[in-house]
Amino acid sequence: MSFTLSIQQGPARIAQQRLLPAFRTSMRSFHQQAPKKPSSAFFSSRIASATTRHGFARSYYQEAATRQESVTSGTGLRRLLVGGAIFGGTLVAINTVFNRETREDGGMPLFEREYLNNTFLHTGLGIGIIGLTARQMVQTGFVYRLMVTNPWVVGLGGLALSFATMIGTRSISPDNYVPKYALWTAFNATQAAFVAPMLAFVPVPLLARAGLYTVAMMGALSVVGATAKQEKYLYIGGPLLAGAAIIAASGLAPLVIPATAVRTLAFSQNIWLYGGLAVFGGFTLYDVQKVLHHARLAQAGVIKRDPVNESISLELDFLNIFIRMVQILMMNQNRRK
Repeated sequence: MSFTLSIQQGPARIAQQRLLPAFRTSMRSFHQQAPKKPSSAFFSSRIASATTRHGFARSYYQEAATRQESVTSGTGLRRLLVGGAIFGGTLVAINTVFNRETREDGGMPLFEREYLNNTFLHTGLGIGIIGLTARQMVQTGFVYRLMVTNPWVVGLGGLALSFATMIGTRSISPDNYVPKYALWTAFNATQAAFVAPMLAFVPVPLLARAGLYTVAMMGALSVVGATAKQEKYLYIGGPLLAGAAIIAASGLAPLVIPATAVRTLAFSQNIWLYGGLAVFGGFTLYDVQKVLHHARLAQAGVIKRDPVNESISLELDFLNIFIRMVQILMMNQNRRK
């Protein structure tokens, strides 16, 4: 029995010993020669395509950003050129019309130039204070609180504060720096309250254009007033005051004239806009020559040098021209729509 079992187990054990190594060898060679799975190739192709697409998108956005930067720089350069052309054209035109007789003293003396530059410096600082204060009023909501109150109270109260601070600034001696500059700052704050509603509702590009046109107009008129014959435009003070009274009356016309008189209201509006531009442009010529006249008086010891008082008149000229420029540009924009 045992022999039979040994005979029966012997061939199986021999077959196992012979077949298993061959099977293992064949399986090892099969795995070595088997082709790669297609899924790995698929994923590698997807990764490669994604990488290529990402690189293309990055290059596209970089090109778009470069193009946008070039357009922005081109727009800024174009605006600068347009501003220079406006200033140059306005200067040439006004100089041709109003400045046919130049100074006879061989040019502006040094003390006049210094006094005029100091006045323009204070004018720029005052306009900057007005702009920053008006922007702060818009951000804090102070403008909206003013608009929901009684307009008569706001208007009359604002005018009263404006005149009070202006008269107080002019009456203080230039030697008292602290109270004079404090009242001058308060005067600029009252002017900011009148300008703030425009900053709240008018688009910024339109405000920038109006500011550019105002600077070009006032700059050209200032150059003409500074290089013209001495005291040439000082005689126009009286006619300008009369024109300012007419402009003020035309501004109050909508309160008196009924709304059905459309043509009369349109005529009064044109007087207020375009007549106001002419009047306050003339005031710019007058104020620049008045500054030079006061510089000569201060050099002679008759009066004290006070560029703060001189800057108030130029600030008011700037604000009146700027407000009318904004309204004219808004009217043109509404007509195009």
